[in-house]
Amino acid sequence: MRHIVTAMLFGALLSTVPSVRETHAALSQPFDGNWSVVVVTERGVCDRAYRYSVHVENGQVRYNGDAKGVNLAGTVSPNGLVNVSIRLRDRGAEGSGRISATAGAGHWRGDGPNNTTCAGTWEAERR
Repeated sequence: MRHIVTAMLFGALLSTVPSVRETHAALSQPFDGNWSVVVVTERGVCDRAYRYSVHVENGQVRYNGDAKGVNLAGTVSPNGLVNVSIRLRDRGAEGSGRISATAGAGHWRGDGPNNTTCAGTWEAERR
């Protein structure tokens, strides 16, 4: 009988502990929503600036615009660290930085035309 009661108490305790996914989702919620991101080229011969609409949900970043061929994906950690990658046709770039509940900034580096490299900064604001 004591084993049954112990098992029931242990089961009740486990049911109140959130899963890793639930914990990550709860901690990521301050960043959830729509963001406008401006990407500025500081080195290389890429276009001077790009603007992307992105959406963050449960720590996942995805493209939220209507341009064809844009493949953007990334993550936001519970402490606001951002890592993203983007591909547009035959070019790609990687970016990292940090966001708060309303704004963020970071750096990026990627493929330029004719096998060159471009790099710069990005800034984000919550919409």
